[in-house]
Amino acid sequence: MKICLVGYGAMGHIVYEMANNEISAICDINYEKGIKNLSELKDHVDVILDFSNPANLDMIYEYAIKNNTPVVLATTGYNIAAEAKINELAKFVPVLKSANFSLGVLVMDKVLEMITPILKDSFDIEIVEAHHHNKVDAPSGTAKMFLNTLIDKTNYEPNFGRYGNEKRKTNEIGVSSIRGGSIVGEHEVLYCGEDEVLSIKHSASSRKIFAKGALLACKFIVKQEKGLYNMKDVLFKGE
Repeated sequence: MKICLVGYGAMGHIVYEMANNEISAICDINYEKGIKNLSELKDHVDVILDFSNPANLDMIYEYAIKNNTPVVLATTGYNIAAEAKINELAKFVPVLKSANFSLGVLVMDKVLEMITPILKDSFDIEIVEAHHHNKVDAPSGTAKMFLNTLIDKTNYEPNFGRYGNEKRKTNEIGVSSIRGGSIVGEHEVLYCGEDEVLSIKHSASSRKIFAKGALLACKFIVKQEKGLYNMKDVLFKGE
């Protein structure tokens, strides 16, 4: 498998180290040995793996459609227009987009799907996430993924960064973000009931877990038909 890696920051370096020589090209304007634009690619690649930022979506869109190349999007922080463009791209090529590529996080999300319908009427639900001080988006993409799962099972409303004197509503899900130090990523969902609290938490101690999942996603997406996929398709396809 030949992968073109878009973005050669902290995650890009780790992906490159773990890819067992499957990275055939690196696209990053700050990397001298790589290319600055996908249009400069001379050799065929099997998949584009994006660990950059939303600003590169147009470039990826154009190249993928022109060359019929599958895409794995590991970037977060897309706005509504960008999300629409991703959906449009999936009409032409296979696209896998995920807010988190950790296998543990994905299993946690599956657990939330299972237990939330059972607990929602008796427990208040809160999400707390923590990341390093350089992370620019909040809440994290993973927190949003968990939130979407919880809303789908409850129809509750999100409350981001609770502030003020208003009492907590029974039909809301609180979302709190912490930014500090070098925290790789921590996500906790709390089910708070009368006299008991159920806490489900995932902590990442290394970015290697995200690289491992992203490379697994690449192997999956090159075998798929056009359409939009996520990591649940990789882990739970065929259930």
